[in-house]
Amino acid sequence: MRFALAPIALIVAAPVAAQQVQVEDVSFLSRDGKTQVKGYLFKPANAPAKAPAVVMLHGRGGAYSSLARGRYDATTLASRHKAWGQLLAQHGYVALMVDDFGAVGHPTGFAAGTYADRPPEVDEVNFRPLHAYGALRYLQSRPDVVPNRVALLGWSNGASATLAAMADDKPGDMRKIGFAAGVALYPGCGLKKRFDRDGYKPYHPVRVFMGTADEEVSPKLCESFVARSKGNGHNIALRMFEGATHSYDTPTRSRQSVEANVTAKAATEADVLAFLAEQLKK
Repeated sequence: MRFALAPIALIVAAPVAAQQVQVEDVSFLSRDGKTQVKGYLFKPANAPAKAPAVVMLHGRGGAYSSLARGRYDATTLASRHKAWGQLLAQHGYVALMVDDFGAVGHPTGFAAGTYADRPPEVDEVNFRPLHAYGALRYLQSRPDVVPNRVALLGWSNGASATLAAMADDKPGDMRKIGFAAGVALYPGCGLKKRFDRDGYKPYHPVRVFMGTADEEVSPKLCESFVARSKGNGHNIALRMFEGATHSYDTPTRSRQSVEANVTAKAATEADVLAFLAEQLKK
């Protein structure tokens, strides 16, 4: 398996402890064995020799800003992805933002309401987890990453892919070879009915975050999904924010003009950082 790594000249000033964050342009092979996937690696300029890591999966809109206008690189990543990459790097993680839609010819992603018309190669249950595991293997091959301390974090469609990836329904001992933890922000919890019969069994801890006013996915469905899994003894939990919308953590004026979104964003960041520290820095 071959990987390409090429640093690019993008350094972002970080407000936490006056750190700087470096962003590297990387690529890696998906676990499908054929798709070369592009990604962006965020890490502190003064990173330790080895650090825990987080793989990040975008939602239906893809990795980039709607203003990218054909330029798809680290400078045109969506504001949410930049913000989380910087936040995680500032707190000591190597954070890999994955562009798996671009890898299959859809860098601009998909509009809301197009789910039934999307091609199979962006399937969040059957295909996107393969790209996530390609990212995991890539990070594990790096000398600056602690190989057994890598988490998976996704938004919306990428959060659904995160749930699917964290399911203990794959060959091998996933507790040994898989992600150390999963974080799903406002996922669609239908997951093509994959877990309707036998229930959802995550192989490592999973945390789900969502708003009651989500206009794209069903909070009630996720409440039921998590409650059933938790009731079966699995390490999964849901935090629901009253009045918060879909994409409530996106740092844009339109999303942050909703007071509930401001509250949910701050609480989610604090909870996720605490959860990752517990799971990856122990």
